[in-house]
Amino acid sequence: MELKSLLEQRSETSWKNYIPHISIDSVIFGFHDGTLKVLLLKMKDQELWGLPGGYVYKEEPLDAAAVRILKDRAGATDIYLQQFYTFGDLNRSEGFFEDYPDTLWNKQRFISIGYYALVDYSKVGIIMDEFSTACEWKDIEQLPPFMMDHRQIFDKALLTLRKQLNNKPIGYNLLPEQFTMPEIQKLYEIILDKKLNRGNFYRKLLRYDILLKHEEPRKGGAHRAPDLYSFDLEKYQKALKEGLSGGW
Repeated sequence: MELKSLLEQRSETSWKNYIPHISIDSVIFGFHDGTLKVLLLKMKDQELWGLPGGYVYKEEPLDAAAVRILKDRAGATDIYLQQFYTFGDLNRSEGFFEDYPDTLWNKQRFISIGYYALVDYSKVGIIMDEFSTACEWKDIEQLPPFMMDHRQIFDKALLTLRKQLNNKPIGYNLLPEQFTMPEIQKLYEIILDKKLNRGNFYRKLLRYDILLKHEEPRKGGAHRAPDLYSFDLEKYQKALKEGLSGGW
């Protein structure tokens, strides 16, 4: 079924089930092969890409709706999810549906609550829905054209993530359970979009006391096997609540 017919068919149900004029857009970040990626979708009969999103049931808390939407799209439950901004410009989404009847649920003015999520790339099972023809991970350095104001939402999420690095730990939901120092440094450099001094980075990260060093290094390769680390989850969670001192 084409998108127009599908949305018109679902419109009446949406009016009954969801809170009017409030939507959620999710910026889902994952880290893989040394690159930071974002999960994007392409709706039926459209060439532009968009962020996964959805609406809030009338008897549902806002954060619970964000978790549900993420689970429905990525099958992810063990995630870091944070509300970061509210988007409410005039005509931010209505123009996308200009050829649709004015009574269509999707054509109303929506205030969108932005959430960003940090997920383990290897544990995400992308789930297609009936409105989409594609749902893919895209490198943040090679993004396609976006629909509506979704590029603005993505840019704001990335900026917020960069600011968070100055006072909170990042990595638990993006890196594998065990990782090397060069791997976590690479993650920080990609998010911050700048090179970091290796010695200073290592000293500062170890000083935060949120890492556990493993006795067995990573095996394989021609060079000296690198040391493996994992996060001390109790200290990591404490740092998320209380913050870290200093920036990068």
